Amino acid sequence: MNDPANATATWSTPVPTGASGRSRRVGVEIEFMGPSARDAAAAVARALGGSVFVEDPHAFRILGTCLGDMRVETDLRYVHPQRHPGLGLRLDRRAAAWLGAVVSPFVPRELVTAPLPIDRLPELDDLVDVLRAAGAHGRGAVLLDSLGLHFNIDPPRLDAATVAAFLKAFLIMSERLRQETARGSKRLAHVLPPEFPQDYVRQVLAPDYWPDLPDLTADYLAANPTRDRALDLLPLLAYLDDDRVRSVLPREKIGARPAFHYRLPQVHLSDLEWSIMPDWHRWLMVERLASDTDRLCAIGKAMAA
Repeated sequence: MNDPANATATWSTPVPTGASGRSRRVGVEIEFMGPSARDAAAAVARALGGSVFVEDPHAFRILGTCLGDMRVETDLRYVHPQRHPGLGLRLDRRAAAWLGAVVSPFVPRELVTAPLPIDRLPELDDLVDVLRAAGAHGRGAVLLDSLGLHFNIDPPRLDAATVAAFLKAFLIMSERLRQETARGSKRLAHVLPPEFPQDYVRQVLAPDYWPDLPDLTADYLAANPTRDRALDLLPLLAYLDDDRVRSVLPREKIGARPAFHYRLPQVHLSDLEWSIMPDWHRWLMVERLASDTDRLCAIGKAMAA
């Protein structure tokens, strides 16, 4: 007989409590091809309960499911003009609806969950099955971009030392994570987010690199003025110091929130054996290393040399 406590330990974090004092949570984003945002939202509501509310012809909220609130939308800002008033090209609602229909064969839909208790993560594979049954598919990439599985993870604390420790751990594990995500495919490797600049990696991995928040933020922005990183710290840094981030990236689409935005994994809905859990287990390697300061510094010193 399986021991539920031991099973939970396989996906739980080394530090279970977050900065808020409650159990840490994680939000998940799943990109897919196939059904429209409307049809996918309706399928989720039928399977998991909840009510669907229309934001625009290509964006829908699903409130009150058994897995919490969600939204499903076409992953293109131009088809949601009411939400992005600062876009250089601003379409009216009719033109935006038309554009969304035209690009639907090429642009993914995205399902985004509200933050869930980490011990409920395995239940999201039921949500994957619902999407598959509705016709959702994908094999890790679409055209020249990745078909993403993103995790938005509560940090255990919101101080500079914690952020630096996770960043160091991620940079140490990065090559292994990229290899396992690409599955040996050059095509899948090609569409992964660009690697962090090597000069920045050496700077961060230096044993004495434990900056305060303003310096950590300034260094990150100088080396990575983009959301296109496998560990995107911009949402977290914007939450902690929005003025500094916006002064460098005034037009970038950054949703400030207290979360590590892990955006390396890829979605493979066309693989009937695919699950979100192996990618979560890979993230836990980062968590375990980040929580072991002595090992973190020793490995970082060797790699930065």
